[in-house]
Amino acid sequence: MSISNYLNLFEQIDKNIDNLIELHRALIKIPSVNSGYMPTGNETKVAEFISKWLSDFDLSSDILCRVPERGNLICEYPLSEGERKLLLMSHSDVVPVENEKKWHRDPFGAAVEDGKIWGRGSSDCKGLLASQMFAMMILAKNKIRLNHGFSLVCGADEEHGGRYGFGWLADNHPNVLKAKYAINEGGGSPVTIGKNLYYLLGTGEKGRLEVKINVKGESSHASVPWLGENALQNSSNALMKIFNYQPDLDCSTDIFNYLNLFGIETKPSIENLESIIQEATDKNPNLGSLLRALSRMTITPTMINGGIKSNSVPEEIQIILDVRTLPHQSDKDLDEKLSELLNDIPNISYEIDYMAKPNSSPFETELTEAIKKSQALSVSRDDIQWIPSVSNGFTDSRFTRELDVITYGFRGGHPDDNPNSENVHGTDENYGIKSLISSTKTMLGVVLELCDPN
Repeated sequence: MSISNYLNLFEQIDKNIDNLIELHRALIKIPSVNSGYMPTGNETKVAEFISKWLSDFDLSSDILCRVPERGNLICEYPLSEGERKLLLMSHSDVVPVENEKKWHRDPFGAAVEDGKIWGRGSSDCKGLLASQMFAMMILAKNKIRLNHGFSLVCGADEEHGGRYGFGWLADNHPNVLKAKYAINEGGGSPVTIGKNLYYLLGTGEKGRLEVKINVKGESSHASVPWLGENALQNSSNALMKIFNYQPDLDCSTDIFNYLNLFGIETKPSIENLESIIQEATDKNPNLGSLLRALSRMTITPTMINGGIKSNSVPEEIQIILDVRTLPHQSDKDLDEKLSELLNDIPNISYEIDYMAKPNSSPFETELTEAIKKSQALSVSRDDIQWIPSVSNGFTDSRFTRELDVITYGFRGGHPDDNPNSENVHGTDENYGIKSLISSTKTMLGVVLELCDPN
């Protein structure tokens, strides 16, 4: 398709920005909160909203559910002749609001202020969802016929492992995920250093494991604590060991081969890695933070629970750890490290649960070229430099990669929006309107590039 035809369709997005914003706001206003403990999520309400919205443009969809209230939306673009080549992926669930009193706006009010849309899930991941829906609508309204098919797939339960979402679809309905390529969250953040613009293409993800540490003691009345054994004592010792943990450094992920593009000329090594990360931080704090995450395993205590009464010495404490591993690391590496850290603490045991294994896709592909062209057009920049990156979080991309679908994390944010100000999973989560627009254009462009209009 010619550049002029691209720009004609992009212009239709620009003329309908208010409708795009209202779509995004409507999605945020559905509180599809996933606590991780059933019953939760209610993602079917989002799926039903999507289905009805798409139906107004003659786009029919299916809702597949492991349980009725946790629906997954699948919409196959009807005006195509060949096999499915592309998946547009997103998820409908959002994390809970920890302390609503700290928010300056209603977490589910979807306020529009200061060039942003505010609310839980605005960035993670209903902004991408709205962009993909709107891109599909533009194609349908213009009756664009394609030589290769594509689908929009919005999954449930991404925020707690995908057991009701993409993981369940991969196990029970792998045919709906069959494609050569997929584009999902987990990348596409702009990095600006001086006048230079870089985009990080999410080609892989760190692994995530959850550790449950159990510390045993012996209960007694709190007025005579010497008659018991307070499990908090050994819990405190364990936490101190973990907080003082010094991870082994590593510079084997792909992004360290591209540091010269950021103006960092020193060849990375274990010996100089920390100084390189500091240099990167001085240039761009977002870049420095990413390099720090991609150079080590992280072990982070996130939850603690125990005790039965304020006047009783607790005899059992449970500590939860969040662990993120590098692509070459496994649960065995973590087990060795935990054994080393906790070996001298009595009455302690732990279990390791794999939430997501490290995963990746190759960088040089047809999808890469489609994203490059589309993003350049959507933000009107022909000087973008591209770098493969491993995400420090995990997404549903791991499920499609296991099905041999080349999957990238790329939402196509605008360079004028700072991704670190979006407060994903935090107070006052927000998403820039410029990014909402550029992402919509990029999603549309990728479909046009890969699926070959006829």
